[in-house]
Amino acid sequence: MEGENKVEDKILEASETKVDSSVGEAGKKVSFVEKMKKVCCNDGSCKINCKNKGLIVAAVILLLLVAGSYGYKQYRQKIDLGSDAVKTKVEKFLSENVPATAKTGIKDITKDGDLYKITVTVDKQEIPIFVTRDGKKLIQAQGVIDLDQKPADPNAQAQAPEKTEAENKTDVPVVDLFVMSYCPYGLQMERGVLPAVEALGAKIKFNVKFVDYTLHGQKEVTENVNQYCIGKTQPTKLNNYLKCFWKDSKGTAAACMKTAGVNAASVATCVADTNKEFNPTEKAMGLNKEETVKFGVQGSPTLVINGTTVSSSRDSASVLKAICSGFTTQPKECEAKLSTTAPAAGFDDEAAAAGGAASAASCATPTN
Repeated sequence: MEGENKVEDKILEASETKVDSSVGEAGKKVSFVEKMKKVCCNDGSCKINCKNKGLIVAAVILLLLVAGSYGYKQYRQKIDLGSDAVKTKVEKFLSENVPATAKTGIKDITKDGDLYKITVTVDKQEIPIFVTRDGKKLIQAQGVIDLDQKPADPNAQAQAPEKTEAENKTDVPVVDLFVMSYCPYGLQMERGVLPAVEALGAKIKFNVKFVDYTLHGQKEVTENVNQYCIGKTQPTKLNNYLKCFWKDSKGTAAACMKTAGVNAASVATCVADTNKEFNPTEKAMGLNKEETVKFGVQGSPTLVINGTTVSSSRDSASVLKAICSGFTTQPKECEAKLSTTAPAAGFDDEAAAAGGAASAASCATPTN
């Protein structure tokens, strides 16, 4: 019983790490390889992390780890393979399952009760994992994975194509953009979306909403709530506020509210009420939780049009085309000539420091 409790404790400890779900669009399960491709194949989205490839690829490892469907208690080890042999097996697992664009390694390995505790590094990110002493089972997050199992054949199952237009057509399309306020790719998509939103005006209903977890500390929790309240109390002021907010990565909420003509007192009241209602944290914002679950929102940005999660390039012309796919009859505004150049990712001062605006970033080659 003591050994079983030890393993249970490690799974509970590991579950504190935020993990991307393995559930895809419309609640369908997707394979490890499909999920890896979606995270690491140049879609530039902020899944489990949007700041650098190490943090994003870390999500890939965690995605693999939660997939085991076996009960952990039956895997109490009777054989101690030794730390060197266990380390070799974990290194083999990483080489077979993590994209070659990531630099992986093992920082340290120590005995911890009936397990080996291993600190895996992916670029600058450190990820704690646990392995049974016989080297057969790797434990993390919500489950167990078999280290002796051969990697899945990437051609064994065809990947479902991403949707590029809204399935449901309406007279007034509802456009929801889910972001994290400090995610560079979320800011990139906002830059692409707003010209399309402004071209269509009152012919659509546009909402900025928030992924249910954050990746950039308490400042992102605070800013998510701030933007949520501007959108709730003074929706016509939000676009101008965002245009100001993009300029400075150091945070300029007060100045930007003044620039956009936002009633700061009204926002402050809303913020207090919102914090009391949802008690938002870095791990659970709560602001748009029901919708993130309903639409399967996993990262920033996620574009949802009339209830369909849509994949679109981030230039304004492409975004306009995607939004207009949601009309029953497309209005003349859908013919507007907008930019076909992908906007910069990140804040303006960061782009300037990097030597200019970046095109659509990829998870393998982020801008910062």
